[in-house]
Amino acid sequence: MKDYQKKFLKLALDSGAFKVGNFTLKSGRKSPYFFNASALLEHGALDELADILVEKIKDSNLHFDMIFGPAYKGIFLGTILATKLSKTMKTPVCFNRKEVKDHGEGGSLIGAVPNGKVLIVDDVISSGLAISESLKFLDGYDIELVGALVTLDRQEIGQKSKMMASAELINDGLNVFSVICLDDLLEANEIIDEASINAIKEYREIYRGENV
Repeated sequence: MKDYQKKFLKLALDSGAFKVGNFTLKSGRKSPYFFNASALLEHGALDELADILVEKIKDSNLHFDMIFGPAYKGIFLGTILATKLSKTMKTPVCFNRKEVKDHGEGGSLIGAVPNGKVLIVDDVISSGLAISESLKFLDGYDIELVGALVTLDRQEIGQKSKMMASAELINDGLNVFSVICLDDLLEANEIIDEASINAIKEYREIYRGENV
């Protein structure tokens, strides 16, 4: 793993964002591990997290005009990243509402109107459902999608085929960039206990997805 990946995994463990146990995901899958990005808010090391995201962007040579952070985890991830980037370049950010507001400014969008080259920023890709919902939301805007940046790619089978969810998105034309992925977790034997690693490996065999 690269230095920023090691920093992120340590931050995820120190904050309690990465947990092992028995969890039910949004997709309905029963998982032996879970990533709760909200714990990063409680931990308070947001400047460090933003630095890690910036390092990933530089490592992937990403260039974009603005950020879209889908509700809810993408809101704070996109915002702290835009705040960090705005020290050297103006970086507009927007996010969606889960429910359309019928008073005040109204609508389902908060922030800048999607325009130009847009980077989606979210916490996790599991089945790909959340990112797919973001694509539907952005479909009505005249934009160029640079890709989706996530903190963790679980490398699980997607919704439409035997491919990984991230591979499905790439196959559909959306580039996916992850700070860490399941392979990185499985290599982190010195950080995560052996029993948990074995449980994650067993889970992976059930939901293993093919690459592009």
